[in-house]
Amino acid sequence: MKNRVLLSIMGLFLVSLGITMSITNHKRSQIAEVRKEVSQVKKLQKHVTTQIDNLQTTYNANDATAKRKLLEFATAYYTFSSQADYDKRFNQVSDILSLPSEQRNKLFDSGLDATGGSRIDNLGLTSEYQTATGYTSDIDDQTIESLATVIVETSGTSQKSINQTVLLHGWFDIKTQKLTSIKINSIS
Repeated sequence: MKNRVLLSIMGLFLVSLGITMSITNHKRSQIAEVRKEVSQVKKLQKHVTTQIDNLQTTYNANDATAKRKLLEFATAYYTFSSQADYDKRFNQVSDILSLPSEQRNKLFDSGLDATGGSRIDNLGLTSEYQTATGYTSDIDDQTIESLATVIVETSGTSQKSINQTVLLHGWFDIKTQKLTSIKINSIS
């Protein structure tokens, strides 16, 4: 009888040990599955964070380039002291522009009067870029709108130098890295 009781206790012990091990193994497999899912989430989070960083870097670089190129345009466009300087303005910025020919012809006129004489030389017109402040904002995934408030010192033979404020409004194409349109508004 003692042997039976002892065998029964041992049997119960073995059965409970088997059940405990089965439950433990099941929990371990669940823990392993959760760890695997956490690892996948961490990898995905790292990938998304990298993509966001890349987008911010690209946006910031394009934003800065759009602003820089509009200010580069302003510097060349508003700096001349003779007809020869006036004529060179387009060549100084042609590599950063992709303007429609009508707009280009309007912005970069010949500087000649109706008789074919130089307005610039005859009137002693000079212009010197002083300073500018640039701003940008996105229009879409390919275009950045750029604004610049430009201060220009102008003078002529019969007038003293005055400061003039001009608002430049440009559109910058991210793919071509060029200004595709420019509008100029005089403020004062």
